Amino acid sequence: MDESTDCVTGIEPLAATDLDLVRLAQAGDAEAFGELVVRNRRAVFRAALAAVGSPAEADDVTQEAFVTAFRKLDTFRGESQFRTWLLSITWRKAIDRRKSLTRWLRLTVTSRQEPGEDTVDQVERIAAADRSQEDTLVDDELQRNVTRLIGTLPRKLRDALLLAGSGEHTYEQIGEMLGAPVGTVKWRVAEARRVLKRKLAAMGYAYD
Repeated sequence: MDESTDCVTGIEPLAATDLDLVRLAQAGDAEAFGELVVRNRRAVFRAALAAVGSPAEADDVTQEAFVTAFRKLDTFRGESQFRTWLLSITWRKAIDRRKSLTRWLRLTVTSRQEPGEDTVDQVERIAAADRSQEDTLVDDELQRNVTRLIGTLPRKLRDALLLAGSGEHTYEQIGEMLGAPVGTVKWRVAEARRVLKRKLAAMGYAYD
């Protein structure tokens, strides 16, 4: 048998689905769970970062989420996608870590790697083909203002916007994490963007 083929299922590791790997891990295959970690680590980290704001704390949440998932793996029945199940665990861990709104706002303002950084692009940033130093300064100021305003959004709008802005999760997965229907999630994202645009317009920013 080819060494690249799994000895239990006959499935090549790269061709194995997450569910295939879960079944192997449930049977005691540690390498299979390791592959699940590799495949899903980025999505887990970005979900945690959306909640806690700090890359260092998001990394801690990521580790906790995978440890918890490993311990609870026998409870996974395949009724949802493994990533959706894993992200739900991640979100609960992240919310436990995010102890108060005040702490969240502090992290949002001071974190060097801004939470929701990708979301800035989703709010139709002012951009130009040829960027002068003045353009760059203006854009940096816009990013700081958007980040600050995201932190002032109601929690439900902010969480939905940051998770959608990460580009790592489907609306179905976000709905599972937030405990909300997909239609509600989409409305929250749209409403968050509308509120941000209105507040930015009041600050003198215009959009094409």
